[in-house]
Amino acid sequence: MNTDSLFRPFSLKSLNIKNRIVMAPMTRSFSPDGIPTPEVAVYYRKRAEGEVGLILSEGTVIDRPASSNDKNIPHFYGEQALSGWKNVIDQVHGAGGKMGPQIWHMGVMENHHSGWVPSSHFEGPSGFNKPGLLNGKAMTETDIADTIAAYGRAAAEAKRLGFDCVEIHGAHGYLIDQFFWTGTNDRKDVFGGKTLPERSRFAIEVIKEVRKQVGDDFAVIIRLSQWKPQEYTHKLAVSPAEMEAWLNPLAEAGVDIFHCSQRRFWEPEFEGSDLNFAGWAKKITGKATITVGSVGLSGEFLAAFAGESSEPSSLEELLRRMDRGDFDLVAVGRPLLADPFWSQKIREDRTAELKGFTKAALSELVV
Repeated sequence: MNTDSLFRPFSLKSLNIKNRIVMAPMTRSFSPDGIPTPEVAVYYRKRAEGEVGLILSEGTVIDRPASSNDKNIPHFYGEQALSGWKNVIDQVHGAGGKMGPQIWHMGVMENHHSGWVPSSHFEGPSGFNKPGLLNGKAMTETDIADTIAAYGRAAAEAKRLGFDCVEIHGAHGYLIDQFFWTGTNDRKDVFGGKTLPERSRFAIEVIKEVRKQVGDDFAVIIRLSQWKPQEYTHKLAVSPAEMEAWLNPLAEAGVDIFHCSQRRFWEPEFEGSDLNFAGWAKKITGKATITVGSVGLSGEFLAAFAGESSEPSSLEELLRRMDRGDFDLVAVGRPLLADPFWSQKIREDRTAELKGFTKAALSELVV
């Protein structure tokens, strides 16, 4: 198997990486009271040593009272948390790696199993986490303005600390995605609407503010998904035309790279073509894209949380699509969570040494 296409350099604005492999953001609740520890820094450094081209951090929340439902999710604000992130990026750079934080607001959430709750009610476009589950408050226009500003401040801090890019989390049923979805956005003001482009107003304003804060030459990524944890088969855009109406305004607002989350990267997005989500996003916008979804493993990631193990799988279909030009970068999650040297082993054709994935890897920082 010729993997040369995975190991070509990639450059876009502030982002200059040695290969096309991206470590996908994966939530790790190992930052007590939101402060990344030295162990977190070592965890990321090891992936840089293992030749990951670009590391995207776990979701790290912005400066809003209820941006998180878990006290051990890292913050991207406050002197102590930012000092922790400075240690992370310095260690990653010291090992020859590149990294961007994924800045995040969870929106309206279910209560955490630990019993911990934030100091304020969860907030979202409505008070709903999903249809029928009211567990927060609808954001006022002041709340929305303050949240947009908080995204901008987090992006500015990412640049100040020396990160190579920033990713906005707009997927998987969290705040930005709650604005996209009719199931959670029933607003009657300018942040609501009957169409997906209308409901994209909040995302567009966030992107514009992030771009304003980091300048034109800093790479901005947004992670998007069609599916929701509350509804796996959902599609925000049910046709290429709807996807065009959704994505082009985001690109115009300042997105450089679309990170297109799927449960299985090989599944076609629409009938009549084998293009996946990332393939369609690139075709529609002309922007660079990242594909993701069960790369290198036999089982998809949601099953891992239920205890299902996965074994290494072939990359031939991934490489076929990449060589065809469907996408520019490939995000890998669980294989890198379980093995920091996965990328190096792929490059050196040490496939016999590849590890499978078990649920146990979710509960530790493997180094």
